[in-house]
Amino acid sequence: MRRPLMERVVRELASYERGSASEGERRAADWLAAELRSLGCEVRIEAEKAHGGYWWPLGILNALTALAALTGRRLLALLTGAGAAAAVWDDVGGGRLWFRRVVLPHRTTWNVVAETGDRLAERTVVFIAHHDAAHTGLVFHPALPRIGMRLAPEAHAKATQSIPIMYGVFLGPVVTALAALLNRPLLRRIGIGLSLGATASMADIGARGIVPGANDNLSSVGVLAALAEALRDRPQAGTRVILLSTGSEESFMEGMQGFVSRHLRDLPPETTEFVCLECVGSPELCVVEGEGMLKMRLYPEESREALDRAASLAGVKLTRGLKTIAASDALIPLRAGYRVSLIGGIDETKFPANYHWPSDTPDNLTWESMERAAAVCESYIRRL
Repeated sequence: MRRPLMERVVRELASYERGSASEGERRAADWLAAELRSLGCEVRIEAEKAHGGYWWPLGILNALTALAALTGRRLLALLTGAGAAAAVWDDVGGGRLWFRRVVLPHRTTWNVVAETGDRLAERTVVFIAHHDAAHTGLVFHPALPRIGMRLAPEAHAKATQSIPIMYGVFLGPVVTALAALLNRPLLRRIGIGLSLGATASMADIGARGIVPGANDNLSSVGVLAALAEALRDRPQAGTRVILLSTGSEESFMEGMQGFVSRHLRDLPPETTEFVCLECVGSPELCVVEGEGMLKMRLYPEESREALDRAASLAGVKLTRGLKTIAASDALIPLRAGYRVSLIGGIDETKFPANYHWPSDTPDNLTWESMERAAAVCESYIRRL
């Protein structure tokens, strides 16, 4: 189904770097806007402000915590650790991003907003992808999730989510603040070690290159193009469809933050629902039940069931029961009170294929999964 179009979109955008809030991201937005316009959509590019990374905010907070603890001043360590813990919790949880907005410089990011379907309909469905690409890092090495598969295959088979590794950037400040409050030298040393480890990990990510991002998340951008073509060739009455490709998703959903803030009034939650697509070029597609790096948030049950029903009508099997300890653009409208669902992709590790690794190239995509994802999304629209 529409594979030549999807392949052309993915290969074009994967041919150059597209870091968050970068010139490459802007180039991708311009090209994608023109492509969707040629497929019959009304298209605009919306510029938003973004810092463009997560390693600096999280790394700086952990570095400040370690420095405060090393001074031996308990009050300073308590205040710094507690403040850093609050800032990390906010940053990784799709919050207000207050630390980076106050302290760190910002650039421009670009969202591509394409409208199709019945543009006068009361009900709106927003399909979300993102066209920026991630930095790699040692924590994303593909061998790491395979360790658990080998050591505990039965536990891996039963697992519904992986270990929330982002606690590694949260526990250092928490333990440091607790050590200062209780005056526990051993806890203080543990807190310093955790904070320095998190700082080193974030520095490693910031220093490394940007991956091609074919699966994460150009595979989903290709599906948006396929939906635009399907609705051009076979219009659907009764549903307004917005195809949204965000910028700066990889810097903790900054583009999506801007979109929801800009459109909260003209997209009322009572008549608007969001379907997010993530890494659908992986071998196995699934209905993601919930997400959260530190706090797990479930998507509304009615939204998950609606996505599953649409898949059944399209003759597509979606795996159920899995949650993700990553964060996606779906988190922002979920927190804003919208009905949200997410169709994701995984491989045998229960992670997206080639996640944040240089091997995330077009040649390593499962194109049949992308075709199935496009069929599910079209079925979702037709069902409404």
